[in-house]
Amino acid sequence: MNRVKIKYSKGEEIKFISHRDLMRVFIRAIRRAELPIAFSQGFNPHMKISWGQALKLGKTSDDESATLQFEGWVKPQTVMEKLSQQLPPGIEILAADLV
Repeated sequence: MNRVKIKYSKGEEIKFISHRDLMRVFIRAIRRAELPIAFSQGFNPHMKISWGQALKLGKTSDDESATLQFEGWVKPQTVMEKLSQQLPPGIEILAADLV
């Protein structure tokens, strides 16, 4: 298992998307990219993602972060490339590093 911390930007195109909707966008992008994300155990398993602070509605930022936990080994560069292909305009992955 490894963890990758991504840094992303939230641009003008999606500044009126709430934090919860932004989380759903990332979850869908991870599924479409077929990344081996780790899931919690139990009755209702969720992806193991740690989010940074929620950004206010209507604000843009170039310094948002999230930490993704994966099953097995995944290169940070691979995570960055695959997620960038699946995310909508307005969200850009700026960096990906091992934690």
